[in-house]
Amino acid sequence: MTMHVMTDQERIAYLEQRIAKMRKAGLLLASESKLTIKVSKAGAVSVYGLQRWPVTLYKGQWERLLGIADNLKAFIEANSDQLADKNAD
Repeated sequence: MTMHVMTDQERIAYLEQRIAKMRKAGLLLASESKLTIKVSKAGAVSVYGLQRWPVTLYKGQWERLLGIADNLKAFIEANSDQLADKNAD
């Protein structure tokens, strides 16, 4: 039985397809992908691309968090000297 050896073009196409599937599934690290938002199986909102795992909260939790967005920004600014900036993307 003869085994098919992939050409460089076939290998590139294969890897591009794998990367696209991983991005769609939210499996790439933040530095490798943009932020994406999806509805989870449990009906929550999941944000992919911030860290290895998605940040998932239910609708009401996101609404509460977004409701204090200005306070959160001010807190971060006031405490910036104490805060780490892991992903400055």
